Amino acid sequence: MDIAKEVSKPQLIYSFVKTIFPVVKAQLSFWEEKAGRCPDRVLGEQALASIAHKEFHCLGGSIYSLHPGARVAEVIEFVVAYQTISDYLDNLVDALEIQDEQAFRQLHLAMTEALDADARCSDYYAYYPHREDGGYLTELVQTCQRRVQKLPSYEVVRPYMMKLAELYTLLQVSKHLHPAEREQKMLGWLEQVIPEYPGLSVWELAAATGSTLGTFCLFAMAYDAQLTDREAKKVRDAYFPWITGLHILLDYFIDLEEDRKTNQLNFVEYYASKKEQQERLLLFVETALSQARSLRYPDFHEAIIRGLLAMYLSDQKGKSRECGQVTAELIQAGGRPVKVLFWICLQLRKKGKL
Repeated sequence: MDIAKEVSKPQLIYSFVKTIFPVVKAQLSFWEEKAGRCPDRVLGEQALASIAHKEFHCLGGSIYSLHPGARVAEVIEFVVAYQTISDYLDNLVDALEIQDEQAFRQLHLAMTEALDADARCSDYYAYYPHREDGGYLTELVQTCQRRVQKLPSYEVVRPYMMKLAELYTLLQVSKHLHPAEREQKMLGWLEQVIPEYPGLSVWELAAATGSTLGTFCLFAMAYDAQLTDREAKKVRDAYFPWITGLHILLDYFIDLEEDRKTNQLNFVEYYASKKEQQERLLLFVETALSQARSLRYPDFHEAIIRGLLAMYLSDQKGKSRECGQVTAELIQAGGRPVKVLFWICLQLRKKGKL
């Protein structure tokens, strides 16, 4: 299946949904069964909720199983396990009104240890009020470790994957603290990193750290035994901050109204005006596409960017009074392929497949 060259053809997308989605759903069912056996009821509920409500994260990430040279089933196994760790931990630090920085940091050791084949699993719940998950989180981590260990070019991609995981952890630990202190905590580490990325605001950089797409791409490309450090770095630099930034800014964009009502941190809210919001989002679209064209397999990476636009903007929330005009501009900027994908996503949503 060549999603890269024929991304605008409806039958290809339906084929992707028909062949890849069932494998992802089977993997999620496997982890759902294990989550249901958590001895601690609260942990079990959050584990099950993260799978039930965030399935589309794994479905979307599974696109990297189609990266040229990657092994489809193995990439899906890694994507599902790693994304499930991310979604589960997000629930643990967000849904229970717990605001303990030490507990959050300890939990998120799972994100870095999952990428370190030599790491021994820590006591992730050491400072968390709930502990007994029946080995659920550890098994997720060990699944990822087994997969990265067998990558032909693991040592090439490892430092870049680890850096992305460390930045992701800093974001998650700080952004879920009490509103009175979260901004100060976030600025503390963002201002140390921002000089490397001139032209970005600290909040755009923060958004970029929240995506796992760069990690999934590096994992998939590491099946190439001839992969060089230069190529791995080039991909990391294209994805972070531009493609990952676009990913998370789109996520926050469609959640603007919802987050405002619930007093949740939203990075798109930091733009001074609707005009600035539109201009910056369009810049991320244009720069992400430009970066993708500089990579090996440019059609593949461009297809992913257009897929992100179509998937997020086809959400009902993208049509709200808050988002409608900017949504239309972003779809226009993506060109005809995005318009086609947008229509396909709308049909898939109507059928309950997205």
